[in-house]
Amino acid sequence: MQLYYEDVIKILVSMFIGLLVGVEREYHSKPAGLRTLMLVSVGSCIFTMLSVKIGISNPDRLAANIITGIGFLGAGAIFKDDNRINGLTTATTIWVCAALGMSVGAGYIFLAFTGALAVLCVLSLLIFVEHYIDKRSGTRDYRIVCTYSTNVLLQYEKIFKDVHLSFIRGTQTVAAQTITGRWKLTGSKVNHEQLIAILLNDPAIKELDF
Repeated sequence: MQLYYEDVIKILVSMFIGLLVGVEREYHSKPAGLRTLMLVSVGSCIFTMLSVKIGISNPDRLAANIITGIGFLGAGAIFKDDNRINGLTTATTIWVCAALGMSVGAGYIFLAFTGALAVLCVLSLLIFVEHYIDKRSGTRDYRIVCTYSTNVLLQYEKIFKDVHLSFIRGTQTVAAQTITGRWKLTGSKVNHEQLIAILLNDPAIKELDF
């Protein structure tokens, strides 16, 4: 098997596309940054080129294995923290970079650049839309530990209503004259901040997570 001029161009193009997406991820200090996404793009490109050059009967089988391998990398970027799942966007970016590299390896360079532009628009521009939505309607988990008394949790739920936050009550725990209440509250960022200020100034609360 010989390496031709077109092959070198494809590898360089896949590096550049990985660079474009990687710079945005590196700027936001994400786990999969510049070098990772460049390597994912180049590796996918080379594997796709090999599937064509080897001349196997079903080249799509090798492409399917690329996607399987990328799945392991993406899984490593996903983690759970404080009842929230983080890293899904990073894992998806790795997956998309593999697709872009495969497009270059298959010779669809214009498609790869168009896809890279779409990825950058989603990662860079739509983040403002995401922040706007979070300000208008964000969901947070609250945990309040206070001295047990009759209907004490209902008193806090009245406060939630007063600051215009909708809520879903979670589990309640009673131990050693204390009661722990958990809620999922939804509302604007301003309303969340108003509630937090009220709860922080409540001397009856022993512990507060939000």
